[in-house]
Amino acid sequence: MKNKGFIGLGVMGSPIAGHISKAGYGVTVFNRTIEKSKLWHEEHGGKVALSPSELAEGCDMVFLCVGHDQDVEEIIRGRNGVLESMEPGGIIVDHTTTSSVLAKNMAVSSLKKGIFFIDAPVSGGEIGAKEGSLTIMAGGDEEAFNSSLQVLNLYSKYSKRMGDSGSGQLTKMVNQICIAGLIQALAEGMHFSEKAGLNTKEVIEVISRGAAQSWQMDNRWETMLADYYEHGFAVDWMRKDLGFVLEESVVNGSNLEITNLIDSFYAEVQQKEGGRWDTSSLFRRLNSQ
Repeated sequence: MKNKGFIGLGVMGSPIAGHISKAGYGVTVFNRTIEKSKLWHEEHGGKVALSPSELAEGCDMVFLCVGHDQDVEEIIRGRNGVLESMEPGGIIVDHTTTSSVLAKNMAVSSLKKGIFFIDAPVSGGEIGAKEGSLTIMAGGDEEAFNSSLQVLNLYSKYSKRMGDSGSGQLTKMVNQICIAGLIQALAEGMHFSEKAGLNTKEVIEVISRGAAQSWQMDNRWETMLADYYEHGFAVDWMRKDLGFVLEESVVNGSNLEITNLIDSFYAEVQQKEGGRWDTSSLFRRLNSQ
């Protein structure tokens, strides 16, 4: 059983790496803030690497869960990057939400070294990462994806290859389009309920048992009603993701009127210093107008 490497020990990466370790794999971790690596090591064991290149030595699979396109590029093909030391036949699985262009470029660079790159963004948030119930949408070589499933299944409830490189990221864009619309609709529904003088708690109790039910409704209505947003998926991250969506829509000619509008709403939330608030803070925006 060869070692696995994990890069990026944030709220998502740390528990994902933990699931891999608990399954009995030797796990080497790297994080730009070495204190996070040390804390993970104290809890889970394994090894701490001082660079992506050091981490990739002896690993047949390297997983990433970082922030931005430039982070992924630097980690993979930058100085002291994964491609400097990973052996041919290895597989890189990137759980970062990035542009589809970045995913395609990383796949090409990796294949030149005989290494497979899978873009594999996830859905399910911090809760899904901790519970091991994420949904993974992947793009890349079919055989490499199938070889990865044994590990992916340790922290996901469902994983599917969507097509060639970049397809995973494009599917995540669809996911974010749908989520943004759901959150805005939920915020408007609750806002209407409050203005109409209804008991919003009872309203949610009723409509959540019908066609209006959604994950957002089940998991966010209480914190929205309490006007609490210091948790969850940050507005800054959603705007990053919607930026990829809107850029891609120009390329493929899709009409995203509602997504454009909601992105502007999130920009307003950022202007109110709410960049780190949960995306459900669209409700606060409505109530503050």
